[in-house]
Amino acid sequence: AFTQITGYTLDEVKDSNPNTFHVGRQSQTVFDEMMESLNASGHWQGERWSRRKNGELYAQWLTFNTAYNRDGSVYRRVALFSDITGRKEAEELIWKQANFDTLTGLPNRSMFQNRLAQEIKKSHRTNQPFALIYLDLDRFKEVNDSLGHDMGDSLLIEAAQRLNSCVRQTDSVARLGGDEFTVIMTELDDFKSVERVTQDILEKLSSPYQLGIETVYVTASIGVTLYPNDAGNIDELLRNSDQAMYAAKNQGRNRYRYFTQSMQDAVQTRITIAKDLRSAIIEQQFLVHYQPIVELATGSIHKAEALIRWQHPERGLISPAEFIPVAEETGLIVDIGDWVFHTAISQVAEWRKFHHPDFQISINKSPVQFNNQKAGHRKWLDELKHLNLPGQSVCIEITEGLLLDATDSVTDKLLVFRDAGIQVSLDDFGTGYSSLSYLKKFDIDFIKIDQSFVRNLAPGSDDLVLCEAIIVMAHKLGMKVIAEGVETAEQCKLLEAAGCDYGQGYLFSKPISAEALDAFLKPNSTTNLAAS
Repeated sequence: AFTQITGYTLDEVKDSNPNTFHVGRQSQTVFDEMMESLNASGHWQGERWSRRKNGELYAQWLTFNTAYNRDGSVYRRVALFSDITGRKEAEELIWKQANFDTLTGLPNRSMFQNRLAQEIKKSHRTNQPFALIYLDLDRFKEVNDSLGHDMGDSLLIEAAQRLNSCVRQTDSVARLGGDEFTVIMTELDDFKSVERVTQDILEKLSSPYQLGIETVYVTASIGVTLYPNDAGNIDELLRNSDQAMYAAKNQGRNRYRYFTQSMQDAVQTRITIAKDLRSAIIEQQFLVHYQPIVELATGSIHKAEALIRWQHPERGLISPAEFIPVAEETGLIVDIGDWVFHTAISQVAEWRKFHHPDFQISINKSPVQFNNQKAGHRKWLDELKHLNLPGQSVCIEITEGLLLDATDSVTDKLLVFRDAGIQVSLDDFGTGYSSLSYLKKFDIDFIKIDQSFVRNLAPGSDDLVLCEAIIVMAHKLGMKVIAEGVETAEQCKLLEAAGCDYGQGYLFSKPISAEALDAFLKPNSTTNLAAS
């Protein structure tokens, strides 16, 4: 057994000093403890490293016992050992798999949380703060979807290497999963070092990635929180850095943001809104207001946009800008959107009957509604049929972002709407990618010029030139144009002179209740609003 383990024969080791086989991989402290135990009790056991005849290192589980002379002096030491190298390697593998990311080799979530807990304890002892940096790669999903997961994995590996090159040896980089990474910056004497590191991370991660024959560009959104200034435990640190990261992402990506108390307050507000939204439909807290869309050439009104309002029983009127994003995050936008559609088409049926047979309602449809797997669009068509309404009575308003990320499911639903005669309006045109290829690919009926271009309209202004160009392009492609945010008579006249088809804004009317618009549309009311 000795020969099999060590490679030595009896003749080669007989009368040799046992220390010949040991290597200096153990510390002197371990050796001293072993000798102290042997001298005190005559017994010791533990792990030791040894060397085989061929020079290979292996791990032993070694037990020493002592045989004594009659006078109590040491007669001899007897050592028994076994080769535990395989077990040690298996234990190390299991430990690595439990604590390190198999793709990038970085610490995983479990090891990260352990290190974060240790850093909190150390900060208590030394009174030195530290920073937690939380980052997410922007548009990484597009790389996976377009080039495949193998390419995505290659990008993650290189991103991890770049990230490691940005930090000190005392700092700790981890991959939490997917395209999310963290950095623990320890022993901060100067908070400016955090900014230097985050700027370096942004710069290095945004450099092009060469993945095979493909050159790929991604950026990062970074959130930073400080201990103990911002938080007192692991959960708070993670929550704060995550919120700061999403703030960076929402503000345009490829940037970093520090956590602030206002972020925490905003999160708490979102939680409250999400909870209250669940009962808002049941308790009929929602309202639909309508903003007329005026034909500029005639001043007539045969169109209006349906806009949801929330009359909260305690907080009063809550802005859609505040609760719509929460409704999208929670998926409640699907049920809310169905309720808006049902309410709006019931109203347009009345207006087509009593005001104009071609009256049309524009209804905003969120990307979340489009991507929802429920066949909500079929239910909408059934409701139109039930009310004996043609598809032309409704115009669906979408944003460019939906077209940029259009899946087969989204494309199919747009085709279903087109086949049913429902028109489509592209909202906020000019503020996003304004891609002409998407205007050609999808059947768009209306383009809505964003109010940011209308707000500063003046003779000879750049905004007027842009509006004129959009109008000409849209007409050449067979689309009509609606200008949003029209507030002055001068803006109205400039748009009409440029050939804009419709205007919408406070010059004509703010969003009002169905009853108010109904009165507005009666024959004895002012109909040529553009002139007024």
